[in-house]
Amino acid sequence: MTSKELQTIFQETFASQALPPVYFAPGRVNLIGEHTDYNGGHVFPCALTIGTYGAVQKRNDRKLRFYSMNFPDMGVVKTSLDDLVPDKKAGWTNYPKGVIWAIEQKGHSLPCGLDMLIYGNIPNGSGLSSSASLEVLTGLMVRDTFGFDDLSMQDLALTGQYAENQYNGMNCGIMDQFASAMGKKDCAIFLDTATLEYTYASVALKDARIVITNSKVKHSLVTSAYNDRRRESETALKDLQAVLDIQTLGDLTEAEFDANCSHIADPVCRRRGKHAVYENQRTIRAVEALNRHDVEEFGRLMNESHVSMRDDYEISCPEIDLLVDLAWNTPGVLGSRMTGGGFGGCTVSIVKNDAVEHFVSSLGAAYKESTGHEAEFYVVDIGDGAHRLD
Repeated sequence: MTSKELQTIFQETFASQALPPVYFAPGRVNLIGEHTDYNGGHVFPCALTIGTYGAVQKRNDRKLRFYSMNFPDMGVVKTSLDDLVPDKKAGWTNYPKGVIWAIEQKGHSLPCGLDMLIYGNIPNGSGLSSSASLEVLTGLMVRDTFGFDDLSMQDLALTGQYAENQYNGMNCGIMDQFASAMGKKDCAIFLDTATLEYTYASVALKDARIVITNSKVKHSLVTSAYNDRRRESETALKDLQAVLDIQTLGDLTEAEFDANCSHIADPVCRRRGKHAVYENQRTIRAVEALNRHDVEEFGRLMNESHVSMRDDYEISCPEIDLLVDLAWNTPGVLGSRMTGGGFGGCTVSIVKNDAVEHFVSSLGAAYKESTGHEAEFYVVDIGDGAHRLD
C-alpha cells in the first residue's frame, strides 16, 4: 500500500480535495523478556516493517470521523470531541478515541475534529501489537496536526499506554508502545521498564533470520488472564515487600528470590513472581550474549523463557507449545519461544539461513496435521519506529 493509494482512498472516503499527510507506526516482536514490563524488569523488543498506516486531516468542526480499510463493513464511524467515552459498538475506533482522550487529559486540547483513514498489515490476532501500533500512530498524527511539539516520541508511547490502561481497560505495560514509537532499523531495544532507560543493540544475525510463526489461534481469555497475571504478580511483590526493601520484582536476582520466595503465601503467585524475576535476569544475560555475538546462547535463553511462560506464568496454550516443540526438534533452529501476551498468537524463532525453507515447510505440515490450522510464517526485517512518510 503506497502513500498515494492511501491519499486517493482518503479523498474518496471523506470527499476531500486536499492531499492528507500519511504516517506509519510499526508492530513489534519481543525477542525475550515477556511479562516483565509491568514488573519493573527488562524487555528486548524490536520494531517490524509491518504495522499501521494512517492519513489525517483537520476539520472545521468538532466531529471525528474514522474509516479503516481493514473493517470496511463498519463504514465511516462518526463521533465527536465531546463524546470521548469507550463504547463496545465503536469497535476498533476505541483505540484512536482513547489516545485523543489521553492527550486531552494530559493538557493538550484539540481545537477541532479530524478525519482519519487507517490501514494495517499486521495479521489480526497475531499478538504483534496492532493496538499499540494504532495508538502510537494516532498520537503522532495528532501531535503533528495540531503542533503539540512538546510531546516527544517517548511521551507518545506513554500516552498510548495510558489510553490502553485507563480508556480501554487493558492493564498493559509500556513495552509495545515504546517499541512502536522508538524502534530503530536493524536494532532491538534493551529497555529497563522501571526507569525507561534504554539502549539499542544491533541484531546482526550473520547466518540466521528471525522467523515469526502465527498459530492463527487466539483464545478469548487473553485480556482477562493478562490482567489476572498482573494482579498475581503484584500480590507476589507485596508479600516480598514485607521482608525486603524492593520497589519491583525486577529488583531481585534469582538467588534473592529463591531465598525469600517462601514469604509469598499463594503458590500460584509464587510461580508468577518466579517467572518475573527469572525472565528479567534471562533477558539481561541474553542481551549480553548477543552483544558478544553468541547467538547460540541467546537461543538457549529463548528456550528457557518459553518453559517459564508455559510452566510458571501459564500463558501458553497447546497450539503454541506444539509450534515451539516442533521448532526445538527442527535442525537449524537456535531458539524458539512464544511471544506476546499469550494464549495464542505467535512464536518467534531464530533459524539458520540454510534451514529457513525446511523450517517453514516442515512446521507448517506438522502443525496442520495436528491442529487443522494453517500456520503463517513471516521472515521479518527490523525497521524504524513511527514516522511520517514522504
